[in-house]
Amino acid sequence: MSSRTIRALALATAAMLASTALAACGSDSDEAAGEAKAGAEAETLRLGYFPNITHAPALVGVNQKFFEQSLGTGTKLESKTFNAGPAAIEALFSGAIDATYIGPNPAINGWSTSKGTALKIVAGSTSGGAGLVVREGINAPADLKGKKIATPQLGNTQDVALRAWLKQNGLNADQQGGGDVSVLPQDNATALQAFAQGAIDGAWVPEPNLSRLVLESQGKLLVDEKTLWPNGDFVTTHLIVSQEFLKKYPGTVKKLLQGHVKSVKYIETDNAGAQKAANDQIAALSGKPLKDEILQAAFNNLKFTHDPIAPSLFTSAKNAEAVGLLKPVDLNGIYDLTLLNEVLKADGQPEVSDAAA
Repeated sequence: MSSRTIRALALATAAMLASTALAACGSDSDEAAGEAKAGAEAETLRLGYFPNITHAPALVGVNQKFFEQSLGTGTKLESKTFNAGPAAIEALFSGAIDATYIGPNPAINGWSTSKGTALKIVAGSTSGGAGLVVREGINAPADLKGKKIATPQLGNTQDVALRAWLKQNGLNADQQGGGDVSVLPQDNATALQAFAQGAIDGAWVPEPNLSRLVLESQGKLLVDEKTLWPNGDFVTTHLIVSQEFLKKYPGTVKKLLQGHVKSVKYIETDNAGAQKAANDQIAALSGKPLKDEILQAAFNNLKFTHDPIAPSLFTSAKNAEAVGLLKPVDLNGIYDLTLLNEVLKADGQPEVSDAAA
Protein backbone atom coordinates (compact mmCIF):
# COMPACT_ATOMS: atom_id res chain seq x y z
CA MET A 1 0.00 0.00 0.00
CA SER A 2 1.18 3.52 -0.73
CA SER A 3 2.08 5.88 2.11
CA ARG A 4 -0.90 8.05 1.14
CA THR A 5 -3.21 5.09 1.44
CA ILE A 6 -1.75 4.06 4.79
CA ARG A 7 -2.16 7.60 6.17
CA ALA A 8 -5.74 7.74 4.96
CA LEU A 9 -6.57 4.39 6.51
CA ALA A 10 -4.88 5.31 9.78
CA LEU A 11 -6.85 8.56 10.08
CA ALA A 12 -10.08 6.83 9.20
CA THR A 13 -9.35 4.10 11.74
CA ALA A 14 -8.66 6.63 14.49
CA ALA A 15 -11.94 8.39 13.77
CA MET A 16 -13.78 5.10 13.77
CA LEU A 17 -12.30 3.99 17.09
CA ALA A 18 -13.04 7.37 18.64
CA SER A 19 -16.64 7.14 17.48
CA THR A 20 -16.92 3.67 18.96
CA ALA A 21 -15.57 4.91 22.30
CA LEU A 22 -18.10 7.74 22.43
CA ALA A 23 -20.93 5.37 21.59
CA ALA A 24 -19.85 3.07 24.41
CA CYS A 25 -20.30 5.94 26.88
CA GLY A 26 -23.89 6.61 25.81
CA SER A 27 -26.99 6.13 27.98
CA ASP A 28 -29.33 3.15 28.00
CA SER A 29 -31.77 5.18 25.90
CA ASP A 30 -29.04 5.71 23.27
CA GLU A 31 -28.42 1.98 23.14
CA ALA A 32 -32.12 1.28 22.77
CA ALA A 33 -32.36 3.80 19.94
CA GLY A 34 -29.40 2.12 18.24
CA GLU A 35 -31.04 -1.28 18.49
CA ALA A 36 -34.27 0.09 17.05
CA LYS A 37 -32.40 1.67 14.16
CA ALA A 38 -30.66 -1.65 13.43
CA GLY A 39 -33.89 -2.93 11.93
CA ALA A 40 -34.31 0.07 9.62
CA GLU A 41 -33.69 0.17 5.88
CA ALA A 42 -31.02 2.52 4.56
CA GLU A 43 -32.26 5.37 2.39
CA THR A 44 -29.20 4.94 0.13
CA LEU A 45 -26.76 2.11 -0.56
CA ARG A 46 -23.47 3.30 -2.06
CA LEU A 47 -21.86 0.39 -3.90
CA GLY A 48 -18.37 0.26 -5.36
CA TYR A 49 -17.07 -1.97 -8.15
CA PHE A 50 -14.47 -2.01 -10.94
CA PRO A 51 -15.18 -1.69 -14.68
CA ASN A 52 -13.61 -5.04 -15.55
CA ILE A 53 -14.89 -8.55 -16.14
CA THR A 54 -13.62 -9.88 -12.81
CA HIS A 55 -16.46 -7.78 -11.38
CA ALA A 56 -19.05 -9.18 -13.79
CA PRO A 57 -21.64 -9.91 -11.06
CA ALA A 58 -21.55 -6.20 -10.19
CA LEU A 59 -21.59 -5.10 -13.84
CA VAL A 60 -24.52 -7.40 -14.60
CA GLY A 61 -26.34 -6.56 -11.38
CA VAL A 62 -26.19 -2.83 -12.07
CA ASN A 63 -26.97 -3.14 -15.78
CA GLN A 64 -29.91 -5.51 -15.31
CA LYS A 65 -31.10 -3.60 -12.23
CA PHE A 66 -30.98 -6.73 -10.05
CA PHE A 67 -29.71 -4.67 -7.13
CA GLU A 68 -32.36 -1.99 -7.56
CA GLN A 69 -35.10 -4.62 -7.84
CA SER A 70 -33.95 -6.35 -4.67
CA LEU A 71 -33.50 -3.11 -2.72
CA GLY A 72 -36.98 -1.93 -3.65
CA THR A 73 -38.28 1.62 -3.71
CA GLY A 74 -37.20 2.35 -0.13
CA THR A 75 -33.47 2.33 -0.85
CA LYS A 76 -31.68 4.22 -3.61
CA LEU A 77 -28.65 2.58 -5.23
CA GLU A 78 -25.63 4.79 -5.90
CA SER A 79 -22.67 3.13 -7.61
CA LYS A 80 -19.05 4.25 -7.92
CA THR A 81 -16.22 2.65 -9.87
CA PHE A 82 -12.54 2.22 -8.94
CA ASN A 83 -9.38 1.12 -10.76
CA ALA A 84 -7.95 -0.98 -7.93
CA GLY A 85 -8.67 -2.18 -4.42
CA PRO A 86 -6.68 0.22 -2.21
CA ALA A 87 -8.64 3.19 -3.58
CA ALA A 88 -11.92 1.39 -2.88
CA ILE A 89 -10.79 0.64 0.69
CA GLU A 90 -9.97 4.31 1.20
CA ALA A 91 -13.50 5.19 0.06
CA LEU A 92 -15.02 2.63 2.43
CA PHE A 93 -12.94 3.93 5.35
CA SER A 94 -13.84 7.55 4.64
CA GLY A 95 -17.55 6.74 4.44
CA ALA A 96 -17.83 7.54 0.73
CA ILE A 97 -19.21 4.04 0.01
CA ASP A 98 -20.98 1.40 2.11
CA ALA A 99 -20.02 -1.77 0.25
CA THR A 100 -17.75 -2.76 -2.61
CA TYR A 101 -16.66 -5.61 -4.81
CA ILE A 102 -12.93 -5.96 -4.27
CA GLY A 103 -9.97 -8.32 -4.37
CA PRO A 104 -8.67 -10.20 -1.33
CA ASN A 105 -5.49 -8.31 -0.48
CA PRO A 106 -6.99 -4.81 -0.14
CA ALA A 107 -9.71 -6.34 2.06
CA ILE A 108 -7.04 -8.00 4.20
CA ASN A 109 -5.13 -4.70 4.45
CA GLY A 110 -8.31 -2.88 5.45
CA TRP A 111 -9.06 -5.48 8.10
CA SER A 112 -5.52 -5.27 9.46
CA THR A 113 -5.28 -1.47 9.48
CA SER A 114 -8.65 -1.08 11.24
CA LYS A 115 -7.86 -3.87 13.73
CA GLY A 116 -10.85 -5.81 12.50
CA THR A 117 -13.40 -3.01 12.91
CA ALA A 118 -13.92 -1.65 9.39
CA LEU A 119 -15.36 -4.36 7.17
CA LYS A 120 -16.81 -7.82 6.72
CA ILE A 121 -16.61 -10.11 3.71
CA VAL A 122 -20.22 -11.08 3.05
CA ALA A 123 -20.01 -13.05 -0.22
CA GLY A 124 -17.76 -14.51 -2.85
CA SER A 125 -18.01 -13.30 -6.43
CA THR A 126 -15.26 -14.38 -8.81
CA SER A 127 -12.44 -16.90 -9.10
CA GLY A 128 -9.57 -16.97 -11.62
CA GLY A 129 -8.90 -14.62 -14.49
CA ALA A 130 -5.47 -13.24 -13.62
CA GLY A 131 -1.87 -13.88 -14.57
CA LEU A 132 1.42 -12.65 -15.97
CA VAL A 133 1.54 -11.72 -19.66
CA VAL A 134 4.96 -11.03 -21.18
CA ARG A 135 6.47 -10.26 -24.56
CA GLU A 136 8.16 -12.86 -26.76
CA GLY A 137 11.61 -13.94 -25.63
CA ILE A 138 10.63 -14.26 -21.97
CA ASN A 139 10.15 -17.96 -21.34
CA ALA A 140 11.05 -18.52 -17.68
CA PRO A 141 11.39 -16.62 -14.39
CA ALA A 142 15.13 -16.11 -14.94
CA ASP A 143 14.36 -14.19 -18.14
CA LEU A 144 12.64 -11.49 -16.08
CA LYS A 145 15.86 -10.17 -14.55
CA GLY A 146 16.25 -6.52 -15.48
CA LYS A 147 12.72 -6.38 -16.92
CA LYS A 148 9.84 -4.00 -16.15
CA ILE A 149 6.54 -5.58 -15.08
CA ALA A 150 3.34 -3.67 -14.32
CA THR A 151 0.63 -4.34 -11.74
CA PRO A 152 -2.60 -2.34 -11.19
CA GLN A 153 -1.58 -0.76 -7.86
CA LEU A 154 0.92 -1.31 -5.06
CA GLY A 155 -0.60 -3.74 -2.58
CA ASN A 156 -3.51 -4.79 -4.75
CA THR A 157 -4.29 -8.47 -5.35
CA GLN A 158 -2.29 -8.86 -8.56
CA ASP A 159 0.62 -6.87 -7.16
CA VAL A 160 0.90 -9.25 -4.21
CA ALA A 161 0.51 -12.28 -6.48
CA LEU A 162 3.38 -11.12 -8.72
CA ARG A 163 5.72 -10.27 -5.85
CA ALA A 164 5.04 -13.59 -4.10
CA TRP A 165 5.63 -15.53 -7.32
CA LEU A 166 8.88 -13.68 -7.98
CA LYS A 167 10.12 -14.42 -4.47
CA GLN A 168 9.21 -18.10 -4.82
CA ASN A 169 11.34 -18.14 -7.97
CA GLY A 170 14.37 -16.52 -6.36
CA LEU A 171 13.80 -12.99 -7.67
CA ASN A 172 13.39 -9.83 -5.61
CA ALA A 173 11.47 -6.63 -6.27
CA ASP A 174 11.27 -3.71 -3.86
CA GLN A 175 8.41 -1.24 -3.48
CA GLN A 176 10.37 1.55 -5.22
CA GLY A 177 10.72 -0.28 -8.53
CA GLY A 178 14.18 -1.68 -7.85
CA GLY A 179 15.57 -5.19 -7.45
CA ASP A 180 15.97 -8.04 -9.90
CA VAL A 181 12.62 -7.15 -11.48
CA SER A 182 11.26 -3.61 -11.64
CA VAL A 183 7.60 -3.77 -10.58
CA LEU A 184 5.74 -0.67 -11.73
CA PRO A 185 2.24 -0.18 -10.31
CA GLN A 186 0.10 1.66 -12.85
CA ASP A 187 -3.56 1.70 -13.77
CA ASN A 188 -4.73 -0.91 -16.25
CA ALA A 189 -5.24 1.49 -19.18
CA THR A 190 -1.70 2.79 -18.78
CA ALA A 191 -0.28 -0.73 -18.61
CA LEU A 192 -2.08 -1.76 -21.80
CA GLN A 193 -0.66 1.24 -23.65
CA ALA A 194 2.82 0.83 -22.17
CA PHE A 195 2.97 -2.84 -23.20
CA ALA A 196 1.81 -2.04 -26.74
CA GLN A 197 4.49 0.66 -27.01
CA GLY A 198 7.25 -1.55 -25.57
CA ALA A 199 7.70 0.59 -22.46
CA ILE A 200 7.15 -2.44 -20.18
CA ASP A 201 7.98 -6.10 -20.65
CA GLY A 202 4.86 -7.56 -19.11
CA ALA A 203 2.06 -7.15 -16.61
CA TRP A 204 0.29 -9.24 -13.98
CA VAL A 205 -3.30 -8.16 -14.53
CA PRO A 206 -6.92 -9.33 -14.18
CA GLU A 207 -9.38 -9.90 -16.99
CA PRO A 208 -10.22 -8.45 -19.44
CA ASN A 209 -6.77 -6.84 -19.50
CA LEU A 210 -5.06 -10.22 -19.55
CA SER A 211 -6.91 -11.22 -22.73
CA ARG A 212 -6.35 -7.78 -24.26
CA LEU A 213 -2.60 -8.05 -23.78
CA VAL A 214 -2.61 -11.48 -25.42
CA LEU A 215 -5.03 -10.86 -28.28
CA GLU A 216 -4.41 -7.20 -29.07
CA SER A 217 -0.71 -6.83 -28.31
CA GLN A 218 0.55 -10.37 -29.06
CA GLY A 219 1.58 -10.96 -25.46
CA LYS A 220 2.30 -14.43 -24.11
CA LEU A 221 0.74 -15.85 -20.96
CA LEU A 222 3.74 -16.88 -18.87
CA VAL A 223 1.81 -17.56 -15.65
CA ASP A 224 -1.87 -18.44 -15.43
CA GLU A 225 -2.57 -17.86 -11.74
CA LYS A 226 -5.00 -20.80 -11.68
CA THR A 227 -2.00 -23.13 -11.90
CA LEU A 228 -0.69 -21.83 -8.57
CA TRP A 229 -3.76 -22.82 -6.53
CA PRO A 230 -5.35 -26.15 -5.46
CA ASN A 231 -7.98 -27.20 -8.02
CA GLY A 232 -7.37 -23.88 -9.77
CA ASP A 233 -9.68 -22.05 -7.34
CA PHE A 234 -8.71 -18.75 -5.74
CA VAL A 235 -10.62 -15.63 -4.82
CA THR A 236 -10.23 -12.83 -7.34
CA THR A 237 -13.19 -10.75 -6.21
CA HIS A 238 -15.53 -10.83 -3.25
CA LEU A 239 -18.11 -8.48 -1.75
CA ILE A 240 -17.34 -6.55 1.43
CA VAL A 241 -19.53 -4.27 3.54
CA SER A 242 -18.75 -1.61 6.11
CA GLN A 243 -19.27 -3.08 9.58
CA GLU A 244 -21.08 0.08 10.66
CA PHE A 245 -23.48 -0.21 7.72
CA LEU A 246 -23.99 -3.94 8.32
CA LYS A 247 -24.88 -3.33 11.98
CA LYS A 248 -27.26 -0.48 11.19
CA TYR A 249 -28.92 -1.93 8.10
CA PRO A 250 -28.70 -5.74 7.95
CA GLY A 251 -31.98 -5.80 6.02
CA THR A 252 -30.46 -3.64 3.30
CA VAL A 253 -27.34 -5.81 3.15
CA LYS A 254 -29.51 -8.90 2.80
CA LYS A 255 -31.33 -7.28 -0.12
CA LEU A 256 -27.97 -6.39 -1.69
CA LEU A 257 -27.02 -10.05 -1.41
CA GLN A 258 -30.31 -11.08 -3.00
CA GLY A 259 -29.38 -8.92 -5.98
CA HIS A 260 -25.91 -10.43 -6.00
CA VAL A 261 -27.30 -13.97 -6.03
CA LYS A 262 -29.67 -13.03 -8.87
CA SER A 263 -26.74 -11.67 -10.85
CA VAL A 264 -24.57 -14.78 -10.41
CA LYS A 265 -27.53 -17.00 -11.33
CA TYR A 266 -28.14 -14.94 -14.47
CA ILE A 267 -24.50 -15.42 -15.50
CA GLU A 268 -24.86 -19.18 -14.96
CA THR A 269 -28.16 -19.55 -16.82
CA ASP A 270 -27.76 -16.99 -19.63
CA ASN A 271 -24.06 -16.56 -20.22
CA ALA A 272 -24.52 -14.82 -23.58
CA GLY A 273 -26.99 -12.37 -22.06
CA ALA A 274 -24.66 -11.81 -19.12
CA GLN A 275 -21.71 -11.10 -21.41
CA LYS A 276 -23.78 -8.51 -23.27
CA ALA A 277 -24.99 -6.91 -20.03
CA ALA A 278 -21.46 -6.71 -18.63
CA ASN A 279 -20.13 -5.26 -21.87
CA ASP A 280 -22.95 -2.73 -22.10
CA GLN A 281 -22.11 -1.57 -18.59
CA ILE A 282 -18.40 -1.28 -19.40
CA ALA A 283 -19.33 0.76 -22.49
CA ALA A 284 -21.54 3.02 -20.37
CA LEU A 285 -18.68 3.59 -17.93
CA SER A 286 -15.77 3.90 -20.34
CA GLY A 287 -17.44 4.91 -23.58
CA LYS A 288 -16.03 1.86 -25.35
CA PRO A 289 -17.22 -1.78 -25.20
CA LEU A 290 -14.85 -4.73 -25.31
CA LYS A 291 -14.33 -6.54 -28.58
CA ASP A 292 -16.33 -9.76 -28.80
CA GLU A 293 -13.21 -11.96 -28.82
CA ILE A 294 -11.85 -10.21 -25.71
CA LEU A 295 -15.19 -10.47 -23.94
CA GLN A 296 -15.56 -14.19 -24.65
CA ALA A 297 -11.97 -15.01 -23.74
CA ALA A 298 -12.27 -13.13 -20.44
CA PHE A 299 -15.53 -14.82 -19.46
CA ASN A 300 -14.13 -18.24 -20.34
CA ASN A 301 -11.16 -17.59 -18.04
CA LEU A 302 -13.33 -16.80 -15.02
CA LYS A 303 -15.63 -18.64 -12.63
CA PHE A 304 -18.43 -16.76 -10.91
CA THR A 305 -19.41 -18.08 -7.51
CA HIS A 306 -20.98 -17.10 -4.17
CA ASP A 307 -18.29 -19.16 -2.44
CA PRO A 308 -15.63 -16.80 -1.01
CA ILE A 309 -12.99 -19.57 -1.35
CA ALA A 310 -11.78 -18.70 2.13
CA PRO A 311 -8.62 -20.88 2.13
CA SER A 312 -7.13 -18.79 -0.67
CA LEU A 313 -7.73 -15.58 1.31
CA PHE A 314 -5.64 -16.86 4.21
CA THR A 315 -2.89 -17.89 1.79
CA SER A 316 -2.98 -14.46 0.14
CA ALA A 317 -2.43 -12.88 3.54
CA LYS A 318 0.63 -15.04 4.12
CA ASN A 319 1.93 -14.07 0.67
CA ALA A 320 1.50 -10.36 1.44
CA GLU A 321 3.36 -10.84 4.73
CA ALA A 322 6.16 -12.68 2.94
CA VAL A 323 6.80 -9.81 0.50
CA GLY A 324 6.65 -7.09 3.16
CA LEU A 325 3.29 -5.59 2.24
CA LEU A 326 1.45 -6.76 5.35
CA LYS A 327 2.30 -7.23 9.00
CA PRO A 328 1.14 -10.53 10.56
CA VAL A 329 -2.63 -10.33 10.97
CA ASP A 330 -5.34 -12.42 12.64
CA LEU A 331 -8.14 -12.83 10.09
CA ASN A 332 -10.50 -14.53 12.53
CA GLY A 333 -13.89 -12.85 12.12
CA ILE A 334 -13.26 -11.24 8.73
CA TYR A 335 -16.17 -13.19 7.22
CA ASP A 336 -19.87 -12.84 8.00
CA LEU A 337 -21.71 -15.18 5.65
CA THR A 338 -24.88 -15.43 7.75
CA LEU A 339 -27.05 -13.28 5.50
CA LEU A 340 -25.67 -14.83 2.32
CA ASN A 341 -26.45 -18.32 3.56
CA GLU A 342 -29.97 -17.21 4.45
CA VAL A 343 -30.43 -15.93 0.90
CA LEU A 344 -28.93 -19.07 -0.64
CA LYS A 345 -31.09 -21.35 1.52
CA ALA A 346 -34.23 -19.44 0.55
CA ASP A 347 -33.21 -19.84 -3.09
CA GLY A 348 -32.64 -23.58 -2.72
CA GLN A 349 -28.88 -23.33 -3.12
CA PRO A 350 -26.17 -24.89 -0.90
CA GLU A 351 -24.61 -22.78 1.84
CA VAL A 352 -20.97 -21.68 1.70
CA SER A 353 -18.23 -21.79 4.31
CA ASP A 354 -15.63 -19.44 5.75
CA ALA A 355 -13.34 -22.26 6.91
CA ALA A 356 -9.63 -21.61 6.40
CA ALA A 357 -9.05 -25.10 5.03
